[in-house]
Amino acid sequence: MVHDSLSAGAADAHLSAVDDLIARPFPEQKARPGEAGRWGGPGYHLGVLRESRDFWNDRSEEVVEAVERELEADLAALAKRLTSRWGCPETVDLWPYLGFDGPDRQQPAPEPLVFLCNVAGSMQVWRLPDSDRWLALAIGQADPDFPLQLLAAVGVAAALER
Repeated sequence: MVHDSLSAGAADAHLSAVDDLIARPFPEQKARPGEAGRWGGPGYHLGVLRESRDFWNDRSEEVVEAVERELEADLAALAKRLTSRWGCPETVDLWPYLGFDGPDRQQPAPEPLVFLCNVAGSMQVWRLPDSDRWLALAIGQADPDFPLQLLAAVGVAAALER
């Protein structure tokens, strides 16, 4: 039970960070990740809600699985809060946004989908009421030796259209 209360406490902090991302205007130009683990550009924001240690020295199955379970618990606690606000999320498979699904794909996917599809396989998406924005949560990892990250993304609705 201690693990559940830790996840609920983390959910409070994560919810505050998500609310901040949703409320911010989108930048006019693409920005690099900042100290707070947030960045964005025209039509999107990305934020790292939690990051594990890296796995350079120990990539054992037990270590990685323990970290994955912790991040999944944080994601579940936050998703529960968001679901109480906006209803059940949609699971979006990110594979199609890589552009490998056919030769007729003329334009690359917009950000933040380009970033997300390179670090995660899917994301949980809530379409924000009375807004042209969506919010997504995902667990991602850029490389097997790099940290796992609990990510939040906010984008314009048109970005999800294929």
